[in-house]
Amino acid sequence: MALVGIQNISKSYWRDSLEIPVLRSITFEIAEGDFLALMGPSGSGKTTTLNAIAGFIRLTSGRILLDGQEIERLPSYKRNIGVVFQHYALFPHMTVRKNIAFPLEQRKLPKAEMERLIDEALAMVRLEGYADRYPRQLSGGQQQRVALARAIVFKPRLLLMDEPLGALDKK
Repeated sequence: MALVGIQNISKSYWRDSLEIPVLRSITFEIAEGDFLALMGPSGSGKTTTLNAIAGFIRLTSGRILLDGQEIERLPSYKRNIGVVFQHYALFPHMTVRKNIAFPLEQRKLPKAEMERLIDEALAMVRLEGYADRYPRQLSGGQQQRVALARAIVFKPRLLLMDEPLGALDKK
């Protein structure tokens, strides 16, 4: 069984009583442990596909399966999917530590477990000494690494990334 099953998903938007198709009958599977890259020109539906899988938009038609279970009717916060957005989406009024803690707080984890997971995530993205800084005090690459840490800190079943490496240096 595939980890992710995308079955004939379609998405259209309406403008001035005119239907504008964005996704047209897309089907693919992702096996456990696989990496899949969606490539195409701007406007080809890559971000819309990721947003549909994450639960941020409603499909016009089709099915999305995670571990064989239909999830297209589940709200995004119940899907156990981490997302790194194209433009980071960090909270500017929160420190790095608080940004990373956010999904753990939403899940109401015990404080000691939260601290352990945050420290692990900071180490994974090599930002151990940056926990008390604010996003405005970080470079673009560092901000992107904070966004990645926030997306993985709760150990999601699936990680979606929308152009996540654009601001990172080669190292």
